[in-house]
Amino acid sequence: MSLTRRSLLCGGASFLAMAQELKPVAPAVDHLLIGVSDLDRGIDWVEKRTGVRAAVGGVHPGAGTRNALLSLGPGHYLEIIAPDPAQSGVKDDRHLRELANPRLITFAITTQDIDAIAARARKARLTVTGPHDGSRRLPSGKVLRWRTLAIPNDLGSGAVQPVPFFIQWEPDSTHPSVDSPSGCTLESLLLEHEDPPRLNLVFEALGFDVDVSARSDVRIVATLKSPKGPVELS
Repeated sequence: MSLTRRSLLCGGASFLAMAQELKPVAPAVDHLLIGVSDLDRGIDWVEKRTGVRAAVGGVHPGAGTRNALLSLGPGHYLEIIAPDPAQSGVKDDRHLRELANPRLITFAITTQDIDAIAARARKARLTVTGPHDGSRRLPSGKVLRWRTLAIPNDLGSGAVQPVPFFIQWEPDSTHPSVDSPSGCTLESLLLEHEDPPRLNLVFEALGFDVDVSARSDVRIVATLKSPKGPVELS
């Protein structure tokens, strides 16, 4: 898909008018995803940098992955996601097995009205996938449920996808930031991309403001406050 300035004009609305509605992206982050080929290695890697050891969360049936979580303050958390050896036949859509080292691969934005986000994206002529229902069974046996919406695009590189997906948690599901190991908080989020204006257009169409710096490859950079001081993850 080619995302152009013309294709992102929403029903003739100017981007000057849209800019007045833009929300900063960092406070809207639901969770960051650290991708890794082996979950235990990812847990050790994050603990070495932050001083907090993530707790194993569970598996994603049918998706071929499992995870571990740590809280980044109320409403935010870090998810370490890796292939699930028990689901070896599932396609590796996130390219996790290709990651020689853990890295920040994408993030999710929280919403209370995922259908409105889908409508806004379609009005901006963005491709939309979902909303889809998701679930994960906790070690306690309790099941978390949510809905997600993706914006397929060609702005990513390898495992790194700088355009976020959206998540709406079911009312009876406890947000992972509440019961995951604590001690870290999300301080800031910025993106690096070879074509910052093009990436910014997508965020503007979705209603968000984000800092994008020019770089030859694609990176998502999050700064955390941790027991070991400021930590940059990318």
